[in-house]
Amino acid sequence: MKIEKLKTRLAKDRPMVSVTLRMPEDVIEDMKRIAPLLGFSGYQPLIRAYVGQGLRKDLERLDNDVITGLVAGLKKRGVSSAVIEEALAEITHD
Repeated sequence: MKIEKLKTRLAKDRPMVSVTLRMPEDVIEDMKRIAPLLGFSGYQPLIRAYVGQGLRKDLERLDNDVITGLVAGLKKRGVSSAVIEEALAEITHD
């Protein structure tokens, strides 16, 4: 994830949207119990953290899948590995 996008994602004043989510009572009780132990003010920020972690993991995996597919396609079309590596190096420097 690019540095600027990550900074935006970490901003505390991002707009929020209410979401209703049905979860088992025992899961919520466990979250209420462990949230303060993990440094969260309540279970809702803990849920947001869990969702954010999973989302970042999936976005990174999917981005990598797209890049891997693109690299394979370029190689198949005769683009040299050196050119591809140079281009990848350019886009990964933030």
